[in-house]
Amino acid sequence: MRAAVIVFPGSNCDRDMAVALRAAGADVQMVWHKDASLPDGIDLVAVPGGFSFGDYLRCGAIAAQSPISQAVVGHAARGGYVLGVCNGFQVLTETGLLPGALMRNAGLKFICKTTDLKVETSASAFTEGYNAGDMVGFPMAHHDGNYTVDPETLATLRGEDRIAFTYSDNPNGSIADIAGVLSDNRRVLGMMPHPERAVDDGHGGTDGQALFRGLVGQFATA
Repeated sequence: MRAAVIVFPGSNCDRDMAVALRAAGADVQMVWHKDASLPDGIDLVAVPGGFSFGDYLRCGAIAAQSPISQAVVGHAARGGYVLGVCNGFQVLTETGLLPGALMRNAGLKFICKTTDLKVETSASAFTEGYNAGDMVGFPMAHHDGNYTVDPETLATLRGEDRIAFTYSDNPNGSIADIAGVLSDNRRVLGMMPHPERAVDDGHGGTDGQALFRGLVGQFATA
């Protein structure tokens, strides 16, 4: 699998994402936000966490206007895979690749801790390495992770089995405990907790390995 990791001014999880993907067997290229196109032959685009453009205006809003973001939208429209984590999730909602918005945490405080998540579906390339109902622990670090959608969209997400992960303790107030959602073709995943920070024993947990190994394995067997 060939993967591109997007780098914005203020990204701080881009290297972590690249390391996690490479450890799972992916060929990874770093792509600067001012590039107008992706490298040839890219299978997966990863939009990492951090504070793109200092989170000015609205988290992810300025990054969504970068030249590379339009290339990511085009990649997704062609059926390519996209993974957005934390700030990357915010960028994906701002581009319209995923529904909803990430609002200020309900407690109005930055949250930095490992959180327990429930895997809600294994029916995606991102989650096929788990069983529905599995509990995993991923670190989280955000101030604007309160996922919000209207009731009709929530019903659609539930009806189409597009809720990928939910929080066990809902630390940020997200509607329906949602921690991650899938696009309608199930090839775009956005999530607030960081699986790339849970792939090495030195991280204190390796529950993120199954996400990256399953994703890379999807292409190895294709």
